[in-house]
Amino acid sequence: MKSLFALVALCLSATFALAGGETPSNPEAKVYFANLSDGDTVQSPLTVVFGLSGMGVAPAGTEKENTGHHHLLIDRPPLGEGEDGADELAYGLPADDNHLHFGGGQTEVTLDLAPGEHTLQLVLGDAGHVPHATPIVSEVITITVE
Repeated sequence: MKSLFALVALCLSATFALAGGETPSNPEAKVYFANLSDGDTVQSPLTVVFGLSGMGVAPAGTEKENTGHHHLLIDRPPLGEGEDGADELAYGLPADDNHLHFGGGQTEVTLDLAPGEHTLQLVLGDAGHVPHATPIVSEVITITVE
C-alpha cells in the first residue's frame, strides 16, 4: 500500500512540475526557432527569429485568448527545471541575462554572444509573463558561437 501512495505522489508531483499558470493555451500550439537548429555554428552578433504556430503574438498585458509573447532562455536549464523551475512555471519568468522578455510582441532579437557553446529555449508567456497552463516551449538547442 505504501508503494501505491508513493507512486501516486510521484505522478502528482510530475504533473504539477509540467503545469504552468492559469491561462489556457491551444494544445496544438508550437514555438520554435525559425532560423536555428540544434548543433548550428554561428557568428556573433546573431539574429534569432522566433516561430509560433497555433497561437498569436500579443504584447505583455494583452489578455486575449490564444495569445502570448516570447521569452528566450539562454544558458540555463530547460523551463521548469533547476533551482527556480517550479516558481517560473507558477509565478512567471524573471528578467535577467538568462531570461530575455519580448513583451512588446517582438518576434526576433539580435544577440551578442561570447564565443563557445550556448543553450537556447523559447517560452511563450501570457499577459503577465507566466507560461500558459500547458506551457508552450521549444526544444532546448545548443549552438556554438565562433
